[in-house]
Order: sequence, then structure tokens, then C-alpha cells
Amino acid sequence: MRGASCALTPRAPGVRKQRQDTSAVLDPQPRAVDHGGRARPMEAAAPPPSPYHAPPWRWPRIRLRPALMLLGLCVALGLWLGTSAWLALRTDRSSVPASRPFFWELTSVLGAFPMVPIQLTAVLNAPLPPTSGPGAARAWARLLGLHLGAFLLFSAGHITLMLAFRYLLHPLLGWGPYDYGVLWLRVPMEAQQDLIAYGVTTTVLTLYGVWRERQALALREAQLEGELRSTQLRVLMGQLDPHFLFNALNTVSAVMYEDLVKTDRLLSDLGLVLRRSLERSAAPTWTLAEEQGHTERFLALMLARLGERLRLQWELEPGLEALQVPRFALQTLVENALKHNQDRTEGLEIRLRARREAGALMLEVEDTGRGFTAQPALTRGPGLGLSGMRQVLALLYGPEGRLEQGTGAEGGARVRLWLPLSTLGRASQAETR
Repeated sequence: MRGASCALTPRAPGVRKQRQDTSAVLDPQPRAVDHGGRARPMEAAAPPPSPYHAPPWRWPRIRLRPALMLLGLCVALGLWLGTSAWLALRTDRSSVPASRPFFWELTSVLGAFPMVPIQLTAVLNAPLPPTSGPGAARAWARLLGLHLGAFLLFSAGHITLMLAFRYLLHPLLGWGPYDYGVLWLRVPMEAQQDLIAYGVTTTVLTLYGVWRERQALALREAQLEGELRSTQLRVLMGQLDPHFLFNALNTVSAVMYEDLVKTDRLLSDLGLVLRRSLERSAAPTWTLAEEQGHTERFLALMLARLGERLRLQWELEPGLEALQVPRFALQTLVENALKHNQDRTEGLEIRLRARREAGALMLEVEDTGRGFTAQPALTRGPGLGLSGMRQVLALLYGPEGRLEQGTGAEGGARVRLWLPLSTLGRASQAETR
């Protein structure tokens, strides 16, 4: 973060004591004390297993080209089955005209063609559930229930359309009235054939869907790994920036003969911040408690440098410590606030919040600076790392994860991250490999 560490005009080196504004840090969660005497988040217990949540309902997208290809496939299948039936009739020396078996099979497959969206809807909304774990029984019940209902609709619609075609076309083709035979025997026969066809095609569609999901997941993981590396690079470049290192070491030098405990704490913070940024095998997420601890160490260096010119306020709802959040999420937003106010001579207050809201975890960083609408030319733009953070949210959470920019209560900038709670209960679902 170029220039953020020297923002807001640091104090003169001759001042004997810097005061870190810890009274403004509001943190309701339990705290422990480290070797330097500073409060640290306590280890959060693992959350209980997440209950089963039914996936949101999805409808199949009907596109013209695939629909025409499927229609052609149905016609080809009808001709193939008609040929098989015709050969069987010839083998038995039947006197049935050759056109009849083709008529029967074509009307059968064309009656099933409009029922395909029902089957696709069931496949989309009844993915393969886990074999064990919380909610497995409900997931299997959902799968079996959806497919049972879909099969009944599929078979009823197929038989109805097939008979409608035959009763309508048979006289028009000059063959006289159509005779379906004994209805209460024919319908179970057709339903039995429908069950076999439905089961085979559903299995193929489900396996194809699993394969596509795995391919999409592999692609997302590759993209996410690239975005994570890019985010780490941006963070590392800011923390290896000569101004940042010079100011951090100068601050340590100014206090090392006056406060050894503070000196030890600052060196520890600097080492841990750099170590986190240099990790290569890290997952794209970590717990909110880890993100808070990392951001606190980074801000401790800023507070030691800027003193009372920088004020912090934490407002974290209890019970969120173990939820997974994107790495460097809060630090990226804090750096953005410092960068866009680096030429201010007034004080700056940064407020960091986390709470549950509307089925999501909301992370918010608000400052009392100039805001997004009054940025100087040197810092005008989408913000330090905000575009990259948007891409990370999209890869981790899809459309449910989003970043919002706005204006705070005092006219400063406000950035909110919305993370769906349904994916934050336990470990990240998209760890890099």
C-alpha cells in the first residue's frame, strides 16, 4: 500500500511517547492477552454441524438449438424402434402394414418429447445427496420425492399426448378409428416402459450434471487460486513498499530505547503480517477471528506511526468468530480507506463491523474521510483491491457474494461485503489444491 503508512502527516520523532487509541476499540468477543500485554481474540470453538438447507429452486433453460437437436434425436429413436418392431412383425409373419410400427413408435417418442422439461427440472433440483451426515436423510427424501412426482407427471403426460396423436392422426391418414385395446392393461404397460426410460435417462443426466459441476469447480478453483495469488501479491507489494518498511522500522527505532515491550510487539506484528502475506499454500478463506487478528496487527503498525490521528472502532457481533471469510478482506478495505485519504491533514476514524443480516454475513468498513465522490486525481479509481475482491467474492460465493460501495453517515466512504451464511458454517468449500 504505497503511501498509506505515511498518510495523515506523522508526528515529529522528538515526541517521547505515542498513544495507541485502544479505548476506541469496541470488541464484544472474549479476549486473551499475548506476551506483549495486548488483547487478542480467543480461539473460537468449532460451530455445530450446519442443518440441511434445500437448494434454491431452479428451472431448466429451454434453448432453441438444443431443443431441435433433441427433437431430431427423438425422431431418429422412433425410426430405429419402428424398424425393430417391423422386423419383429415380419419374423412372426404378421399381416400388420409396415407403416403401423413406425407410426406407433414415432407417436410414442414425440409424446415423450414435451415431457423432457419435467425430467430436467427434477434433475436440477434433486442433486445427489451425501450418504451420511446431518440432513442426509432429508436430502434423500427430497430426491426420491421429486423424482417420484416428476415420473408420475412424465408418464401421465406422455401417455396422454401419445393417445391424442394416435386418435387424431389415425383417421386423418385413412386408417380408420384407432383401437388402443384394453385401457386398464395398456396404461400399466406404458407406465412400466416409461419407468425404465425415465430411470435410464435420469441417471445419464445426473451423471452428466455431476461431471459438469466438477469441471466447473476445477475451473473456479484455478481462477480462485489465481485471484488469491493476485491479492497476496497486492498485499505483499504494499507491505514491502519502501515507504511502509521505512516508516515501520523508523517507528520501532523511535521507541526501542523507551518501551521495550512495545518494541517487541511492533516487531512481532511486522513479522506476522509479512509472514501471512508470503504464505503460498494458504486456502482462499480463513476464520473471521484470524482475519481480525491479521488486520489488528497491520493496524497496530499504523496506529504506532500515526498515533491519535488514526482512530479505530470494532463492532463485531458475538458468535461469528469461526465463520470463514476471504483472506485479507478487511485489510484490503482498510488499506483502501487509508490510500484514499493519504493527503488529509485531519484525523481519520475507521469503523470495522461484522454482523448477520438478511441471511448473510455483512462485513463493513466505514471511514470519516472524503468518500468516493470527492477523491483527488491521484487516487481516483475503483479503489485499492476492490475490483479483485469482487472477483474473489464471485468465485467463492457466486451471485450471492457481493461488494457494495456507498457513503457513510458522516460523508466518508463505506464498503460492505455480503457473504451468504449457508456457505460459511464450516471450512471453505472452495479450497485451493
